[in-house]
Amino acid sequence: MSASPTRSFDALIVGGGLHGCMVALTLARAGMKTALLERGALCREASGVNAGTLTMQMTRVALIPYALKGHEMWVSARDWLGDVGTVVCDGLSLAFTASEAEMLALRAARRREAGAPIEIVSSARAQAVEPGLSDHPILAAHCPIDGYTSAYLTGRAFLVALRDAGVAVFEDTPVAGVEPEGTGYAARAMCSDGSPLTLHGTRLALCGGVWLEEMAGWLGVRLPIRTLVNQLAVTERCPSVMRTVLGVASGLLSLKQFANGTVVIGGGWQGIGDRTRGGVALRPERLIGNVRLACHAVPALAGTRLLRAWAGLEAETADAMPAVGPLPGHPDAWVCGSVHSGYTSGIYIAQLLAERMLERVPTMSLFPIDRLLASATDRHFASAPALGTSRPVRG
Repeated sequence: MSASPTRSFDALIVGGGLHGCMVALTLARAGMKTALLERGALCREASGVNAGTLTMQMTRVALIPYALKGHEMWVSARDWLGDVGTVVCDGLSLAFTASEAEMLALRAARRREAGAPIEIVSSARAQAVEPGLSDHPILAAHCPIDGYTSAYLTGRAFLVALRDAGVAVFEDTPVAGVEPEGTGYAARAMCSDGSPLTLHGTRLALCGGVWLEEMAGWLGVRLPIRTLVNQLAVTERCPSVMRTVLGVASGLLSLKQFANGTVVIGGGWQGIGDRTRGGVALRPERLIGNVRLACHAVPALAGTRLLRAWAGLEAETADAMPAVGPLPGHPDAWVCGSVHSGYTSGIYIAQLLAERMLERVPTMSLFPIDRLLASATDRHFASAPALGTSRPVRG
C-alpha cells in the first residue's frame, strides 16, 4: 500500500496481533475509517508463535464467561472471519499425584461454578475419552468444548477480512511513537521502503502484547508488563496418537495433534529472551522435561521425532488479568492486551473494547489498567521466573 505523508482516520490501531486485528475489524464493520499498523506481518509476532489452544481448563476463573463467548466466536469463525482451522474436541486436564488431584478438583469446581462444563472423571473414564492416554493419571478433569485453531491461518484470514472491511492495513511498518495532536493522536512510523509515515486518528488503540509497556510509555503512562518466554515444539507427521487437547493440573503440559498429523507440545516451560530480542534460545533441559511429560501422558509419542522447537512471547500483568480499557489521562486512547489464555477469550474481549470505542455499552466488563498503575512502584517484573521451569499455576 502506498502511503502519503499524512493520512487521517477515525481510529488508529497499533499492533496487528489477534487483539489489534479484532478491534480494527469490529470498528471498520461498524463504519469507522480505520488504520492498522504492524511492524511485521499480521498475527506473526506473539500471536503467531502461540499454540492456538482453545481451552476452559487453562483459563482463569474470572475469564471463563469471556472464554465461553470467545469459544462460540471461534466455532462460527467461517461466518465472520473465514477458515481458521477451528477444531472443537474433548479436553482433559490430568493429575498424576495426590497433590495434583486435589488441585485439579478445586480448580475444576471453581471453573464449573463460573459456567465451564467441566467434571472430574476417573482414570478409566479419561482413557475412554482419550484412548491414547497412559495409565499413569489417577484422575482427570473433562471438558467437552475444548479445542484449537491455527495461528497461521488466523493471520491470513484477518488480512483478507480487514481489507474487505476497508481497513488500511500497514504491515512491515514499525511505529516509532505516538503523541497527542489536534483532536486525536499522531502515529509516526517507517514504511517497509524506508519512507516516513504519519497517520492521524481521532481514536487510538494500543494492542501491543508484551510491547504494551513501551507503547503506553509513548504517552507517559507506566504500565508494567511481564514477558514470559514460552517454549513450544512440534513433531513430525505421525499416525493418530490422540484426539483430545491434553493438559496437566500443574499447568506444565499442553498437548494436541493437528489434522496433518503433527503434535504440538507446550506448557509454559521458560526459554531465553525478552521483548526486545524476542525468543532468543531454548533451554534444552526444559525442552527434554516437557517432552518427557508429554510421553508420560501419551506413550505413543515416544517413537516420534521432533521437527522443530521455538520460544514464543506471552504478556502478563501483575495480577495476571487483562489490561483492557482506557489509557488514563488520554481521552479516546485505549489499551488491549495481556489476556491469559488469549486465543480462547481474546477475540471476544477485543470486540468488547471496540464496542466501548464505538460508544456502546459492552455486554461484559472491561479490565481498566488503573489498578496496575497504582501498584507500579519501583518493583518490576523479571522476564522469566527465577526458580522452576514454568510460570506459576493460577486459579
